[in-house]
Amino acid sequence: MHYDIAFKPRAIKDLKALTPRERDRNVAKVEGLQDGLTGDVKRLTNFTPEFRLRVGDYRVLFDVEGGSLVIYRVMHRGEAYR
Repeated sequence: MHYDIAFKPRAIKDLKALTPRERDRNVAKVEGLQDGLTGDVKRLTNFTPEFRLRVGDYRVLFDVEGGSLVIYRVMHRGEAYR
């Protein structure tokens, strides 16, 4: 299934705070999700948003809404689940 990707304003702000190298790495992994939920994706239990993508020390928190992936946050792993 092909997904469209939508970034929430907070996710864009999170990406801007990263180094250019980390930003490019995270965006590349998110773009890889367009053709299916491939990569290190895990469904979270008792947490909203429902999915996470692991990109090194960072976590991309997102939901699947219809044919879209909505990216809510891009955070360091130590802060992502608080």
